Amino acid sequence: MTIALRYAARSDVGLVRSNNQDSAYAGPHLLVVADGMGGHAGGDVASSVAVAHLAPLDDEAHGPDDALDELGRAITTAHDELLARAEENPELAGLGTTVTALLRSGNKLAMAHIGDSRAYLLRDGTLSQVTTDHSFVQHLVNTGKITAEEAEHHPQRSVLLRVLGDFDMEIVPDMSVREARAGDRWLLCSDGLSGVVSGDTLAATLRDVTDTDACADQLVQLALRGGAPDNVTVVIGDVLEVDELPDGAAPATTSHVVGAAALDRHRPTLGGDSPAARAAQHSAQTRAASRPEGEPPNREVDDDEPRRRGRRWLVALGVLVVLAALGAGGVLGYRWTQEQYYVGVSEDRIAVFQGIPQTVGPLELSSVVETSGTRVDELPEFMRERVRRALPADSLAEARERLADLEAEAAGSS
Repeated sequence: MTIALRYAARSDVGLVRSNNQDSAYAGPHLLVVADGMGGHAGGDVASSVAVAHLAPLDDEAHGPDDALDELGRAITTAHDELLARAEENPELAGLGTTVTALLRSGNKLAMAHIGDSRAYLLRDGTLSQVTTDHSFVQHLVNTGKITAEEAEHHPQRSVLLRVLGDFDMEIVPDMSVREARAGDRWLLCSDGLSGVVSGDTLAATLRDVTDTDACADQLVQLALRGGAPDNVTVVIGDVLEVDELPDGAAPATTSHVVGAAALDRHRPTLGGDSPAARAAQHSAQTRAASRPEGEPPNREVDDDEPRRRGRRWLVALGVLVVLAALGAGGVLGYRWTQEQYYVGVSEDRIAVFQGIPQTVGPLELSSVVETSGTRVDELPEFMRERVRRALPADSLAEARERLADLEAEAAGSS
């Protein structure tokens, strides 16, 4: 049996974000979704770099034994480029991206996954999530600390433990080989879809809307109707038997690039003037109007994304330096930094800090609020680097909750 893919890709900036940091690729042999992070100067670059390194794999030159290796090499070279770019350009510090990719080799699909974008498989009418999120709350679910239902609303649900980008740690994506069975429908998506649209609705839409393009459009519209607080990116791949194609029809060969990596990356949302769009705009205006005097503009863009706050801290630092140069204005900038909290390391122990993990000359912009009795080396190895790099929190209460979670994790692993 010879199989082929019928595919569609869509990406929308959503109703809150000011730019699209997702990228995606769909071709006859390759499906990719990448969700960038790092603010305006980094996320779109990171996801575009990932797609640029993976796209050349979209051909028939892969044997079933080397498809996984080629995916792994492409991801490694993308990671190396992101590290180099961040080193050359401080504006890109903290950039990163998720990657979920399927590469067809004959009747097999090689899969690579890192981050919290997802791959779902609809087979025989049943939808299953194939990938596992590399997030802090997913680890809590896996270890029985919280339920899957609690994870959906957990304050740290966007904190990633593995990501491709400017992080000096070993990048280990999940790698696997899957059967490409005729009749299967694959969905790859960013969390702008999976975080808004329920699993039951995803399943019903994938079952009921048989045309790939129409189905991708419908899924984006569902996210927009749900408020679309983040970029929304969807790739659908249907597995077909070539012999079952209509007479004279040939498998599709045209590739599609959408999102930040596309030529039309600045296209406006399809949400238009819908009620959800008006509600999202009103919410953003309300947050902007309530911003304390002296707080950097555009802070509201990433308020609900802890994984993007590293970039926000860098922006805050730049604003602080400028305000400090203006004399009394520096007080306002410093005051803003002292409204921030994070969990980090103090003398080899995990601790709650007030401020941001930066210095300006002799001035430290953070101080220890409380120190745990738990040493950082008591944490599972994959968590240590994340804590050393600082885990931001919206409030002191959230920082203490995060500290308690880490203490429980350390106790459970000892």
